[in-house]
Amino acid sequence: MNLIGKIIGNRYEILEEAGNGGMATVFKAKDHVLNRYVAVKVLKDEYTTDSDFIKRFNSEAQSAAGLSHANIVSIYDVGFEEENNLYYIVMELVKGKTLKQIIKKDGVISWKWAVNIAMQIASALEEAHKNGIVHRDIKPHNIIITEDGVAKVTDFGIAKAVSNSTITAFGTTIGSVHYFSPEQAKGGVTDAKSDLYSLGVVMYEMLTGKVPFDADTPVSVALKHMQEEPKEPIEINGDIPTAINQIVVKAMRKDPNERYQTATEMLQDLAKALKDPDGDFVIIENKNGQYTRVMKAVDEKEKKKKNFFKEHPKTKILIYLLAIVLLFVIVFLVTKIALDGGIKKKVAIPNLVNMTLEEVQSQVDSLNLKLEKTEAASSEVEEGRIISQEPPFKEGEKLKEGETIKVVVSKGPEMTELQNFVGMKIEDVRNLALESGITLNEEMQNNNKVQAGYVVSQDVTAGTMVKSGDTVNVVVSAGTAKTKVPYVIGMDEGTANATLVNANLKTKVTYVSEEDKENGKVLSQSIEAGEETAEGTEIEIKVNKVEDKKKTIKLVLEKVPTVESSSSNTVGGSSSVTITVVVNGKTTVNGKSAKVGDLDVDLGTVTGSGVQKIEVRVVQGNMTKTITKEVNIDDYGDNATWYIKE
Repeated sequence: MNLIGKIIGNRYEILEEAGNGGMATVFKAKDHVLNRYVAVKVLKDEYTTDSDFIKRFNSEAQSAAGLSHANIVSIYDVGFEEENNLYYIVMELVKGKTLKQIIKKDGVISWKWAVNIAMQIASALEEAHKNGIVHRDIKPHNIIITEDGVAKVTDFGIAKAVSNSTITAFGTTIGSVHYFSPEQAKGGVTDAKSDLYSLGVVMYEMLTGKVPFDADTPVSVALKHMQEEPKEPIEINGDIPTAINQIVVKAMRKDPNERYQTATEMLQDLAKALKDPDGDFVIIENKNGQYTRVMKAVDEKEKKKKNFFKEHPKTKILIYLLAIVLLFVIVFLVTKIALDGGIKKKVAIPNLVNMTLEEVQSQVDSLNLKLEKTEAASSEVEEGRIISQEPPFKEGEKLKEGETIKVVVSKGPEMTELQNFVGMKIEDVRNLALESGITLNEEMQNNNKVQAGYVVSQDVTAGTMVKSGDTVNVVVSAGTAKTKVPYVIGMDEGTANATLVNANLKTKVTYVSEEDKENGKVLSQSIEAGEETAEGTEIEIKVNKVEDKKKTIKLVLEKVPTVESSSSNTVGGSSSVTITVVVNGKTTVNGKSAKVGDLDVDLGTVTGSGVQKIEVRVVQGNMTKTITKEVNIDDYGDNATWYIKE
C-alpha cells in the first residue's frame, strides 16, 4: 500500500519513505496536532497476520516509551489503524547516518572517536538495563549518529521488559548473526551481558573495519561465535592502544561471567582508556576463579624463541638444568611454608556495595584483607557509601588473606552551575547536558521569531546549581508554522474570509467589477490553493462587485380620459374617476381620485432598469378604461418625467 500523502491516526501525514528494514518500513511524517516532524515505523503487510511479530513489534513501543535518555531514540505514540490494517509506532525523527553507513564509507574509525561512540551506546544500555530492558539487537545498523556526533540507539523491536535480569528466547535466536552473543547463537538465556558482547563486536568493527566472524551462511557465523576465538583487533590494526584492545577482548568473552557484568563497569573502563590508552587496568575472571589481565598475543615472541633455540642448542640444555634446580628450590620453600604454618587461608569476598567507608574498613580489617579506595561522583549512591568494588561480590567466591579489594566511594552528586541555554542550538545543549549528567526534556513549539532548532526558554534559571540526574525542561523552536492555502474562488466574501481565517491566514479584499461574472463572488486569490505557506500570511482575494444601475422615473398621466358610456355619471359637465396603476404586475397606486380632463396627474414613480410594463386603469362608475404602456427606463435619465398618453 502506498502511504505517501495519507494521514494515519487522524494526525500523522506521511511525507516520504526514510528507511526500509526486514520487519517494518520507516516514514518521515508531519504531526499536525503538535506541528512537528516525526518518524513513523509501519509493520510490513506480510507480518500483520503473524501474532508473534505483532507482539514483538508492539513490544518495541512498550519497552522503549518509558526510557528518557539523550542516547535513546524517543517513542511518542503507538497505534493500530483497522481500516488499512496498519500497526505503527511514532518516534523521534533523528537526522544523521547509521553507524554502519559511516563504517562502510570510512572503513576504520579512529580509536578516540570509536571509544566516544561506544561510551554513548553503553550509557544508553545502562539506562535500559536499569529499567529491566535488554535490547538483544545491538548492531551498527541500529545506531544513528546525528550531524552533531550524538549516538542514538534505536529499534527496541525485540526487547522485552522483565522482572529479573534474564530473557529466554525459547530455543530461538533473535538478532543479527554477525553481532549476537554465543548464548543467543545457542538459543539460550540472554541478559544485559549479551548486549555488552554485541557492543564489543560493534567496537571491533569500528576499530578494524571488519566483523570478527564471517562466513557464507548465517549458521556458519553462529557456530564461529560459539566455538572460535576471534583475532584480536590490535593484530589487524596496530594503531589500536592496548587498553582499547583489552576492553574489546573482555566484552567479547564467550563465557558471560568473564565479560563486563554491567554497562556501568564497561563505561568506567572506557573512560579510563581515554585518559590512559596504554594502561593495564582491564581485569577479567578466568573459569578457575582467578583474576588475570587481558594481554596481547605473543605468537611472534614464541616464534623468535623457537628460532633462538634452534640456533643455540646448548642454551636450551642450560635452561633445562636451571629449571631442575629451580624446581628443587620451590619444593623446598613450599615444604618449609607448610611446616611453619605460613600458608595463607582464603576468606569469602564480602559484599561492600552501599556500605559506609567506616563499615567497609572494619570488615576488611577483620578478614585480614587490604583496602584501596578511589572517589567518584554519583547521583544514585549517598555520599560516603560504596558505589562498586573490584573484585565484585559473588556467592562462594574467595580471596587470600592479604589481597586487596578496590572500592569506589561516592562523593555524592556532582554539582554544577546551569548554563543559559536560551538562544543555543539544541544539539549543543544536549552535549552540555550529557557532560553534566542532567536530564533534558524537550518540547517543540512553533515560533515565528526564533530559528528552528534553537532553545526558546528553560524552566530552571541559568546560574542555578544543579546535580547529576536533575531534570531541566526546555522549549525548542520548531520554526514558523506552515499551513496549506484553501480554495476560496467562487465563494462569497464572508465565507471566503472565514475559510482563510480558519486556516490561520489573513485576508485582504480587493473589489472588481465584471458584469459577465456572478456578483458578490470571489474571482481570484493571490496564492494558489494547496500551496504551503507560513501561518499569518496575507492572501489577497478579488471580489466581483457590479455597480447598481437602477434608475427612478416619475409617471405623469398627461390627461385623464373619458371612459366610454359613462355620460350618465357626468355631473355639471365633469365626471369623477378613480385611477389604479400597476407596474410589472404590482399595484403602485390604488384608487387615486381625479376628474375627466384633468392634466398632468401625478402617478408616483417607478424604479428599475430595462423595460417596465405599466398599466393605468381609469374607473368611472361601473366602467373601466385601461391604458397599457411599456417604457425602457435605460433610455431616460434618473428622476426624469415620463408622460402617459391615451
